[in-house]
Amino acid sequence: MAPARKVSDFHREGNDWFCTAGLPSDIVVSVQEVNFHLHKFPLISKCGKIARAYEESQNTHEGTFTTALEEFPGGGETFLAVAKFCYGFRVEFTARNVVFIYTAADYLEMTDDYGEDNLLSKSENFFHKDVLRNWKDCILALQTSELVIKMAEKLQIINKCLDALSMMVCTDRSLFGWPMMMYGSLQSPNGSILWNGINTGARIRTSESDWWFEDISCFSVNLFERLIKKMQVKGIRPENIAGAIMHYAKKYLPGLSRWQSVNTRSVTSFVDQRELLESISELLPEKKGKTFCRFLLGLLRVALILGVSEKCKDCLERRIGMQLELATLDCLLIPAYSDSDALYDTDCVERIIYYFISSDPKLTSFSPSSLDIESSPSSGPLRKVAKLIDSYIAEVASDVNLKPGKLLSLAEALPESSRSLHDGLYRALDIYFKVCTRPYSKAHKNTMFM
Repeated sequence: MAPARKVSDFHREGNDWFCTAGLPSDIVVSVQEVNFHLHKFPLISKCGKIARAYEESQNTHEGTFTTALEEFPGGGETFLAVAKFCYGFRVEFTARNVVFIYTAADYLEMTDDYGEDNLLSKSENFFHKDVLRNWKDCILALQTSELVIKMAEKLQIINKCLDALSMMVCTDRSLFGWPMMMYGSLQSPNGSILWNGINTGARIRTSESDWWFEDISCFSVNLFERLIKKMQVKGIRPENIAGAIMHYAKKYLPGLSRWQSVNTRSVTSFVDQRELLESISELLPEKKGKTFCRFLLGLLRVALILGVSEKCKDCLERRIGMQLELATLDCLLIPAYSDSDALYDTDCVERIIYYFISSDPKLTSFSPSSLDIESSPSSGPLRKVAKLIDSYIAEVASDVNLKPGKLLSLAEALPESSRSLHDGLYRALDIYFKVCTRPYSKAHKNTMFM
């Protein structure tokens, strides 16, 4: 039932909203310290929650009915749109406001039981038929959902948007007008794409492009992590997953900017950065590559600064060790961030070497006589690593605070047969003895050279 006179508009006076119905208000709804002076019949005919509250107050209430809507999604601006709908105004749905209106309609129980084509069904239809078909609209809807996350989770808004986005990444962008999760699975048993249950014959393909990296980097760590996991389930190639994660990390971890030329947007604190890095380390796919290895070493450097968990640090060191032959000396020179007087974290590098050796079973059971470096399939990577580590030892040998035991541990970390020549080690030891302030006898030096 509507007021007797036509409502022409709503107007605001300070923290109070009024409608120009020409009738005195008989209900006041408070939303986040904003008061809406309205009429009960338009509201109780559309909103189950308000109707029930009004009925329960009849025995104890006289005059103007007042109610407060706690934790109302979208605040006063959204309730104004809801109120206008109750008075017969048309609601203009957009990707930015639909989540607020959808959750508000659910909060107020604006189902079709309280009027045909009520606001809940209208907003639900717009969300499924318009938002889930469009990449940018899905992005905007997800950003809004983070502000009303509990209610958005209840209505499956977040899951549906994430499913739609992950599917769009798998398909050609020209198909973005297709319906997404509202029609269920988009794949037939033979793997082709379905539209309204019809086999189109088109195949899901993986894009080589990075066009979507920046778009999804606007999400919080939680949403980004959930989206990446859905993409992994969809079968998106590891290199594309890795590219998206690298882009996200470079954007929010300022410590990576030294190694990567990218505009970095720092998160608020060390704690937030540590949580971000630990989440990222768990998402990383099993991938090898020079760029990826450099990224992992940069990530490890930041991880040591932030004091991440042992699990996270171990994960990064293991991943680097599995592709150590692709590393470069400048990235391997990780500063010692602990209380140690040494300039470089040689313990960390020694652990990485251990993971490199462990990654190949043929290297874990070596002996100088049993390993044929020429015929072994691992000879190429092993020689590269040996050359890299010799260069590393030569570089850290100039540190006057480096203890001889650390130097020897690095030199002995690789199999003896990994080096056809030992010139690199001799050079490193020569540098060490030139800068070292400790007195060593000639016999001691000869022993170390042997």
